[in-house]
Order: sequence, then structure tokens, then C-alpha cells
Amino acid sequence: MCLGVPGEIIAIDNADLGTAWVEISGVRRSVSLACLLDETTEPESLIGQWALVHVGFAMSVIDADEAQRTLQLLNEMKALEQEMDGHEIRG
Repeated sequence: MCLGVPGEIIAIDNADLGTAWVEISGVRRSVSLACLLDETTEPESLIGQWALVHVGFAMSVIDADEAQRTLQLLNEMKALEQEMDGHEIRG
């Protein structure tokens, strides 16, 4: 299963290499914009956009509402996992 996590593009890391800084739930990391850039898209135009990030690549631009919904679901899944870790499953 592949999971893309929403991250906000907050700054350009290296325009020549096509990398940017994204923030994902308070954590900042450098990712490649290769999947988002073409001849008409400048890296700087992506600052402030939300993207699905997977294995160091910004895969696609998503809208802010979709990003927030996805982050909320991921937080709910994490809370459920933590709750389940505290309970023994008997079969």
C-alpha cells in the first residue's frame, strides 16, 4: 500500500534541483518537485500549495480542504492504533 501524506510547500530548497521544503504535521523536510514541475511551472509558484508527499516526492497538488480532511483522518487512525495497543486481542 502506498500512502501520500499532505504537506504544505513552505519554501524552495533548491530551484535548480527542483526541491522544496514541505511541512507535514509540524515536521519540515526537503522533497523533490519533479512530479509537479513542467516548462510552464516555476518552483516559486508552488509555495503555499498543499501536495501529497510520498517517499520524498511531492506527487500532486491538492486543495487545502482535502489536505486538512486527510490529516484529520490520519490523526484519528493514529489515535485508534494507540487505543488498540492498550488492549489485548483474544481469539
